[in-house]
Amino acid sequence: MTRPQSAEDFVATIFDLFDRMGGDHYGEAVTQLDHALQTAHHAREAGEPDALVAAALLHDIGHLLQKHGEDAADRGIDTLHERIGAAWLAQAFGPDVSEPVRLHVEAKRYLATRAPGYVEGLSAASLQSLQLQGGPMGEAEAAAFETVAHFDPAVRLRRYDELGKAEKVQIAPLAAYRDLLTALARQNAAT
Repeated sequence: MTRPQSAEDFVATIFDLFDRMGGDHYGEAVTQLDHALQTAHHAREAGEPDALVAAALLHDIGHLLQKHGEDAADRGIDTLHERIGAAWLAQAFGPDVSEPVRLHVEAKRYLATRAPGYVEGLSAASLQSLQLQGGPMGEAEAAAFETVAHFDPAVRLRRYDELGKAEKVQIAPLAAYRDLLTALARQNAAT
């Protein structure tokens, strides 16, 4: 995709992606759009900064950008959606949005090592992808991850990610996030 010319155009492209592919499932019981909205809802309800709410909403945008299809994990493919999504988002948003997105898979691997009971609470699709993504971190890798910039927001994002998989939940629609996303993109363009 070519880079849109303005914050409004970039946000319009995000909305278009969700409109065209937000109904895909990628192994979960909820659609990509429902998962994104629930994850953002939990971040917003927790009082997170706007940048982390945006990261929560957009953390899986790489699934909508990758070309392997929604059954990639079933075919043993790690699509690296976190890297694809973060790189794409970095065109319009600062690192407070793109870095938690880039690190949310590593945060899952970290929590699988350091948070007792975490693995047992993962959905079947998350368990499957965890194995494709390298499995739980070793102790040295986990210790190193704790020193990475954006470690804390990435782990918080991951916790909201796990909460965003409930079926038949009534929450704010995507349109409720347009102003927040546009303001963050404008702010990044001004820096």
